[in-house]
Amino acid sequence: MIDVSLLICTRNRSRSLAATLASVEAAAGQWSDGRIELILVDNGSTDATAAVIRHWATDRPFTVRLLSEPLPGLARARNMALRAARGRIVAMTDDDCVLHPDYFTRLASAFAEQPAPVIIGGRILLGDPADLTLTVKLEDHPMIAEPGVFPGGFVMGANLAFTADVRRLVGPFDERFGAGAPFRAAEDTDFLMRAQALGVAIRYDPGFTVDHHHGRRREDEGVALLAGYGFGDGALYAKHIGTDRRVHRWLAQDLHNLGDRFAGPVATIRHFHAFRLRHVLAGFAAYARAAIRSPRSA
Repeated sequence: MIDVSLLICTRNRSRSLAATLASVEAAAGQWSDGRIELILVDNGSTDATAAVIRHWATDRPFTVRLLSEPLPGLARARNMALRAARGRIVAMTDDDCVLHPDYFTRLASAFAEQPAPVIIGGRILLGDPADLTLTVKLEDHPMIAEPGVFPGGFVMGANLAFTADVRRLVGPFDERFGAGAPFRAAEDTDFLMRAQALGVAIRYDPGFTVDHHHGRRREDEGVALLAGYGFGDGALYAKHIGTDRRVHRWLAQDLHNLGDRFAGPVATIRHFHAFRLRHVLAGFAAYARAAIRSPRSA
């Protein structure tokens, strides 16, 4: 039986994907007690990515499954990978991340200590100090998500894992959310919200770690990323506001935060909470408009 299915969805990363794949092989080599499969989904690449992964996959010491999803969308690609996964633990990382050598050993240890069903996110460090300090998870101690707290950012899709029964309970990622989709982000947060509603525990364990080489160095790139996060969260609020009472509390908290003059992680954003709320409301409105046009998909 496969112990861990590692899912990596990639698009136009032919030049940098080698570091990710090499780290997977190195980490797998340190975990002699377990069986892994790597599921690689080429999400409509137009560069040499397909050729790179086909060449690399030859004669690996573990199972490598190559899939193709030509329509863009991270959530769509992840769903394809999820349908193919056979491991008792399903893990995922991004194509700009590098696994630490003890990744699989520490991942298995984290899950051995928790009863299923459970979702556990791992630590995400900045891969290059020249990059902006974004999309990282730096806490060095274990944590558990409180059911009433907004789960966005508590754990992240760049280093996320769960027992196979979570996939059956929660269902697929919502393909309207996430990179390459209309609502830009929050596909992982939507998954976490649905899991919370079913009583699935969400934990953070810093033991299994990846380095994130996201490559954003200009402030305008950081602003665009954070705007997308807010937009996705707003669409998420609109999706769940009629069925999840927590959304009203989270919206009220966003309004309350306007009194906090926190500048945020990018210097050009002088009032982060006002910036976030503006994009949350834009995402909320976009989802509402889409729901009016196509109510069956809301």
